[in-house]
Amino acid sequence: MSPIDQPRKRVDNPPQHSSKASRKWIYLGLILIVIIVAVVAVVVSQNLLSPSNNNEPEGNPIALFDTSFGTFKVELYQDKMPETVENFVTLVNDGFYNGLIFHRIGDNFMIQTGGYYPNGTRKTSPYGNIPFETSDVKHVDGAISMASTGAKVGGSNEFFICDGAQSFLDGNYAAFGVVIEGMGVVQTIAAQPHADGGDGTGKPDTDIIINNIIILSS
Repeated sequence: MSPIDQPRKRVDNPPQHSSKASRKWIYLGLILIVIIVAVVAVVVSQNLLSPSNNNEPEGNPIALFDTSFGTFKVELYQDKMPETVENFVTLVNDGFYNGLIFHRIGDNFMIQTGGYYPNGTRKTSPYGNIPFETSDVKHVDGAISMASTGAKVGGSNEFFICDGAQSFLDGNYAAFGVVIEGMGVVQTIAAQPHADGGDGTGKPDTDIIINNIIILSS
């Protein structure tokens, strides 16, 4: 019998198991890709809706002062003066400084606040004094620093802002930030007419009031 005349053998269709398994993995891969794309899209959209402000330093909180003479911003050096900044931020968030006056000013020296109402009534912190804290932060022009009863003594709620560099205060008082916007307002306040307490500083003739302070970022 020639090969042509030999009966043909039945050839069964190949098993479909491997093909179905392949399609299953393809489907799973497509689903995974869709999930990854969706997650990336959400992250990108959040970044677009909440862009970072490159004009403000990142990491440290920014305090916005609203006064009767205008507004200014202060970067608080939480990274270098954590205890002092925490005390200040806590008082700000409590609304402690709202309505208080700058009770001591001096041109080319500083403006001090945080302890008195316009009628002269004194206000003290409910948290008491904090330890004196040191770092490499200097009393540069616009530096914010804790007021206290003397050199290297922990303060409480009163603070001052330098009008011009005051290097003789370095190491003796706890500077914990610096004005980053609106320094002209600080200079204007410092130059107002005031009583003379004997050292060239004194209470302004006109009340200069802190309307409020807001922590913008942290």
